[in-house]
Amino acid sequence: MADILIIDTDKDFAAHMAKDLSRHEIDTTYCNSIAKAIGLLHTGNYKAVILDEDLPEGKVLDYITAIRKIQPYPEVIVLSQNGDPNTAEQAVQNGAWDYITKPPSIHRIIAIINRVKEYHTERQAKCSPVSLRREGIIGNSRTLQSCLDKVAQASTSDTNVLITGNTGTGKELFAKAIHKNSAREKNPFVVVDCAALPDTLAENLLFGHERGAYTSADSSSVGLIKQADGGTLFLDEIGELPLAMQKVFLRVLEGRCFRPVGGVKEITSNFRLLAATNRDLEGMVSSKEFRQDLFYRLRGIHIQLPPLQTISEDINDLTCHFIRRHCQQLKIDSKGFSPDFLNALMLYEWPGNIRELINTIEQAISRAETETILYPRHLPRTIRAHIAKRELEKNAPKAVKKENKIADAANYPDLKTYRNEQTAGIEKRYLKDLIEITQGNIKQSCHISGLSRARLYALIKQHGITRISSR
Repeated sequence: MADILIIDTDKDFAAHMAKDLSRHEIDTTYCNSIAKAIGLLHTGNYKAVILDEDLPEGKVLDYITAIRKIQPYPEVIVLSQNGDPNTAEQAVQNGAWDYITKPPSIHRIIAIINRVKEYHTERQAKCSPVSLRREGIIGNSRTLQSCLDKVAQASTSDTNVLITGNTGTGKELFAKAIHKNSAREKNPFVVVDCAALPDTLAENLLFGHERGAYTSADSSSVGLIKQADGGTLFLDEIGELPLAMQKVFLRVLEGRCFRPVGGVKEITSNFRLLAATNRDLEGMVSSKEFRQDLFYRLRGIHIQLPPLQTISEDINDLTCHFIRRHCQQLKIDSKGFSPDFLNALMLYEWPGNIRELINTIEQAISRAETETILYPRHLPRTIRAHIAKRELEKNAPKAVKKENKIADAANYPDLKTYRNEQTAGIEKRYLKDLIEITQGNIKQSCHISGLSRARLYALIKQHGITRISSR
C-alpha cells in the first residue's frame, strides 16, 4: 500500500517523481484530478499528499482542509509553479505541511516526507489506544467510525465539544457516549434544552436562586450549572440560546463561576461542556445571530454527525438492533424481516434520520401483530408511496429503452403510436404499484395520485387491474 499520493495534471512529472521516490523506498502512487484522489484517499492509508497548485478543478487551497479530514488524516505538501508568498501563507493557514516551488529538489521532497513519517510515528506512539464503549451507538460505516474516533479523542480530555447534525441523527446519544467514556462518568450528566428555556426564567434555571430572590422563593434552588459540578453540562440546541444569554454564559464558561439570582457570593462549578445544534452556527455568526467568541469557545472538538441517508450501509445493523430492542420492550419474540423490507428501508431518504427509522420500525412491528417476519406492507403507507414513486421515476426511462429495441426501420412506429404505447405501460405500472401500496383503498389512491375517483376507476378498468376495494 502506497504511503504517498501525488496529485498533478502533468502525468509525466508525477510519474517521474513517483519513480524517484520509489528508488528511495518511498512507496508512491499518483493521479491527475481531485475527484480520483478523493477515491484513492478513502481506500488507502496515505501519510502525505503532494498537491499541484494549478489543478483545473478550482482553488487548491479549498481542497487542503478536505484532504486532511480523510483518515488517517494525511499531511498536504503544495507544489507551486510560481511560488507566490501570499498563497504560501494561505496554504499553511489552511493546514498545509509545506509549500514548495516546481521543479522541487527530490532530496528536499524526501526530507519533508521523512519528517512527516516521523511525526506520524511519534503521534501514534503518544496516542494510547482508547477502549471505547459505544453506549448504544450502532453502525460500522467509515463515516460513523470517524465520528467514534472523535468521541474517543474527546473522552480523554476536558476540551469543549460541539456536536452538529440534522434533527434525529443522535447528537445527545453521542454526548452521553463522551460522558460515559470520560473520567467524569460517575458524576452527573445534566441536559439543558436551550430551545425550551423561557426568557424570563432562563437565569433562574441555569444559575439557581437564593431564598427571598422572588416573592415566592421560600427556599434556595440549585441551578442546572451547579448540578453539573464534577460532571458534564450538555447544552442541547445551543443555536436557540438568545444573544443576551449567550453573553452571560460566555462569562460562566470563561471562569466556571457565577452568581445565583438574588445571591451576593459567586459560586463555582467544575463542569465539562458539550453542546449540540442542528443549525449552521458559522452562518449565524456571520448574520450576527450567534456570538463569534462563544462559537470558538464551543468548538474545541467538532463532531459532525452524518444524515442516515449517507450511511445506508448501517441501516441493516440499525434495523436489527431496533427490532430486537422494541420486541424486548413489548416482551414478545423478536421478529425477522424480508430482503424486500430492508431494501425499502435502504431506498427511503429518511428526512427524520435515525429517530424516524426507530418510529417506522415500531409502527411496522405493531402492524405485523403476530406475524414473525416484517414485509414492506408493514411499513407506513407514506413511506411505501414515496418509494414507489422513486422507483417509477428511476426505472421508467430504462423500461422504455429496453422494451423498444427494434429490428429495423420498417417496424419503427410513428410518434403518436409510440407515445401512446409508452404512456399506457407507465400508467399500468404506476397504478399497480399504487393499488398495492394502498391495499386497494380508493380514497387514499385518489389522494396520492391526484386523480378523481371516476378517472381512477376508468384507468383501472382500462388496464385490467384487480385487487381494489371501495374504501
